Amino acid sequence: MSAAHGRLLLVPAPLDFGCAEQAPLQQVLPAGTIDAAAHLTHWICENAKTARAMLKRVGDVQPLALPLREQAIVELPREVHKKGDHDGSFDARALLAPALAGHDIGLLSEAGMPAVADPGSSVVRSAHQLGLTVVPLVGPASLLLALAASGLNGQNFAFVGYLPQDAAQRTARIRELEGLALRGGQTQLFIETPYRNAAVWDALLKSLQPATRLCVASGLTLPQSSIRTLPASAWRQQPAPVANDVPAVFAIGR
Repeated sequence: MSAAHGRLLLVPAPLDFGCAEQAPLQQVLPAGTIDAAAHLTHWICENAKTARAMLKRVGDVQPLALPLREQAIVELPREVHKKGDHDGSFDARALLAPALAGHDIGLLSEAGMPAVADPGSSVVRSAHQLGLTVVPLVGPASLLLALAASGLNGQNFAFVGYLPQDAAQRTARIRELEGLALRGGQTQLFIETPYRNAAVWDALLKSLQPATRLCVASGLTLPQSSIRTLPASAWRQQPAPVANDVPAVFAIGR
């Protein structure tokens, strides 16, 4: 790769997107990540509005290289948000033109690490195709935080994305994942969009075997964070532990 080329930096965002309360940026992002973000002037993001909000938080800690209005911010196409971009169907090389001209580019999602349970893998894939250096920066990843705190198997696990919206298909998928967890000991992690937590929770309690262990984590890195693992039979005796309108990570295992 030419020394004149820029790099692609994967910039983690705090996990408090959409939450009523935000954690101080210095508590969830290392100084090195904040510094790297402050020096960038070119961005590829999931949503320009939330990207600017994130940069404003960075600028409150460390001056930005350029004012917000002068930052070059490009959104991933809407279809990438809807269908994901992990299947190779979107060519993002055109978005990386500034890197070929010598500018470092930041890749940013609304929360957590871009390209992990979020759009962005097409940009990373295109960067490799162009011979650009890809630099993942340190920051919160909800899946790993939930897994570490779950007490479930952290040596063998799988992230399976979202469950189906159709009730019958969702039940079938839960039983399929439970079989994988119980037979092979592989922890199964999945997420849900806000306002579907209640439906997923109800389906889990109706579908899981009594001894299957179920973890739910929400509000990670925030003062009101909640992470708890119990057998399904014990959960059936308690109110739902997660509100219907907050991001959550679920895990099942043995």
